[in-house]
Amino acid sequence: MVREFELPDVGEGVAEGELVSWLVEAGDAVSEDQPVAEVETDKALVEVPAPVNGTVRELHVEEGEIVPVGTVIISFDVAGEESDEAAEPTESEQEMTSEPAGVDDPSEPPGDGAEPAGDLGATGTDTEEVAPPDDRVFAPPRVRRMAREQGIDLSRIQGSGPGGRITAADMQAATGGGSGDDAAQVQSRAAGEAPSEAESEPSDSSGASADIEPTEETATESTTGASSPQRTGTPTQVESADRDTTLAAPATRRMAAEEGIDIDAVPSTEERDGEAFVTPDAVQEYAEAQRQAQEADREAVEAGESVGTKGTDFAEGERERREPFRGVRKRIAEAMVESKYSAPHVTHHDEVDVTELVEAREDLKPRAEERGIRLTYMPFIMKAVVAALKEHPEMNAVIDEANEEVVYRDYYNIGIATATDVGLMVPVVDDIDQKGLLQLSSEMNELVQKARDRTISPSELQGSTFTITNVGGIGGEYATPIINYPEAGILAIGEIKRKPRVMTDEDGTESIEPRSVLTLSLSFDHRLIDGAVGAQFTNTVMEYLENPGLLLLE
Repeated sequence: MVREFELPDVGEGVAEGELVSWLVEAGDAVSEDQPVAEVETDKALVEVPAPVNGTVRELHVEEGEIVPVGTVIISFDVAGEESDEAAEPTESEQEMTSEPAGVDDPSEPPGDGAEPAGDLGATGTDTEEVAPPDDRVFAPPRVRRMAREQGIDLSRIQGSGPGGRITAADMQAATGGGSGDDAAQVQSRAAGEAPSEAESEPSDSSGASADIEPTEETATESTTGASSPQRTGTPTQVESADRDTTLAAPATRRMAAEEGIDIDAVPSTEERDGEAFVTPDAVQEYAEAQRQAQEADREAVEAGESVGTKGTDFAEGERERREPFRGVRKRIAEAMVESKYSAPHVTHHDEVDVTELVEAREDLKPRAEERGIRLTYMPFIMKAVVAALKEHPEMNAVIDEANEEVVYRDYYNIGIATATDVGLMVPVVDDIDQKGLLQLSSEMNELVQKARDRTISPSELQGSTFTITNVGGIGGEYATPIINYPEAGILAIGEIKRKPRVMTDEDGTESIEPRSVLTLSLSFDHRLIDGAVGAQFTNTVMEYLENPGLLLLE
């Protein structure tokens, strides 16, 4: 039996991923949970395990291809189960999936009643398709959402995609409206019957289907109330481009796909049920206009003219290079835009004398090394931040915009912004208030290394309530960090530097001494945090860093 495997939801909020590499080839035997592919999402690089014991039948996508969640990426021959011969189309079924004979006689029914194994004529391809299991419906999330909204039972729709996958075009064909023959045609498709030639070709009869391509005769001469596109006066352009919904016959959609154009961008002069209806002539005209425009651009380039440039006349690839904008880098960009546009940022800067903290770390560092742990300043700072969050709960809160509520969180998960080869990632250390310095240091070091090696799981990048970023690691001092939205704040720590400071003795004598000074930059959501609260929070963090002995109380 053939088992088709779809790209699973490998992380909360992940809609697609790049298939980086295949770990198996066609013909390889695999066991359940054995990794078969590496997929890079907008959060991490993850391994996709096999769902069954069996043999790899076919790899459906190429390495480097962007694959939406729910897409069939690999199929298996399941060991010990029924052979897939039953899924192979018979000779008569293959004939049914090809162009029906007798197109000159619309009244002649196709074949001898044989049912096609896959395509029902919606795409007009001759390729062999493998029917999905009887108890499984293959459809992407967008199509499933459409079905829920329309109240359609997906199990009654025959898919035209690979492996019987239900496409958006199948949904539109099933929900295109109409009555009479129109409804009968939808029911026959839902039952797995092949459309007759009278349904797939234009007809002058009064029983013309609403899914056929309209002709001038069917639009003007039909007088029996058959379903046909509704004309609204003289032909005018109903919609031009980027529509959400476009009605068209399957053959028209196939024509648009072959021409490589978006049918939602094709101008329409007709309506049906209040929606734009696109005809084959409109598709051909639009495709021809696109070809003419491209040809004009090529001629302009050959003539030495610049097309869509601003005076840059150097050859492509000579002084610039291009890379795909996707994966983690694209997700970072989207998160930054969302944060800056959603939360009004304010940044508060200050300096703190951490001379005693430096001495404390130097004393504890050998003890940590004896246990195989590298002790940095970050665990101390994390504990100081949590102590300040407890005193200023607004900084650990989040705005629930949907319910118009402020959610105060009594748990403390700190995200550590980490620079990697693919961009900024934020692994999360949970429950800081319940762990000691060495445990925090060990967990943080492990998570940071996993992030840089791209082996971190999506769950380890989620759930933070506050974020710390270390700009001092690369020699930075001050910054204006962008909030890790929807959190309320983020603290940037700079490089610890030796600076002169005026010190006062117990007797009031002042002197200038070199001290270890750390800079702090706190960005916060001004919708939730007032400037005074931001300053008070920073002062509390400074108090704990100036007196590291206070951290023993936490």
